[in-house]
Amino acid sequence: MGPDGRDPVSVPMPLGDPGAVGLKNLRVVFYTDNGILSPTPETAEVVKKTVKVLSDLVMSVEENCPKEIERTYDIWWGLASADRGAGVQAILKLAGTTELHLYMKRFLDVQLAAKPMVPSDFGSLILGWDTFCSAMTRFFENYDVIICPVIAFPAQEHGFIMQKDKDLGFSYCFTYNLTGWPAVVVRGGTSPEGLPIGVQVVARPWREEVALAVAQHIETALGGWQPPSL
Repeated sequence: MGPDGRDPVSVPMPLGDPGAVGLKNLRVVFYTDNGILSPTPETAEVVKKTVKVLSDLVMSVEENCPKEIERTYDIWWGLASADRGAGVQAILKLAGTTELHLYMKRFLDVQLAAKPMVPSDFGSLILGWDTFCSAMTRFFENYDVIICPVIAFPAQEHGFIMQKDKDLGFSYCFTYNLTGWPAVVVRGGTSPEGLPIGVQVVARPWREEVALAVAQHIETALGGWQPPSL
């Protein structure tokens, strides 16, 4: 909600009131497929159902996907593997962690196996990240809210370990890790196996209250969290 004297990148930006957001003034854009890994049919249908409950309440709804988004995974993985796991190892050492969850171990193993990066490669990677964010910002000039999948499939069962094809499916949220825009995840439906399917509500920079207001309406209209049958 503002600078705390410790975070060097915080800005004096007040937190808006979600209750004061006028949905009628919002221009919504949505997409179901980011061109990296197509979602399951049920996931795509939940996004469309979500947009339908908003269509009569907002100024406009348009289906469109920025072309730049297809670069998401390559940029994200380039950044994640640039130090070949040195950062993760340092954090684990600082925390005194000696036993790793299998998920973390596999992630670290893949980082360690990454090709060494020379300074010029890293400079190109950062430039690519900047141009990606710039192109995404230009795309967002015509909209106020983006609705899209969180991942390409429903929530996974406990014990799930990410494989390469599943890793690509998480690119839907990697995109907004890279831009740093505020995003809210809300349950929009349920898979045939009874697992939650979420949707992602993304707002312009510093407009957390818009993302929260839209997510609140979606949760109210679609039922939100539901207790599992045990």
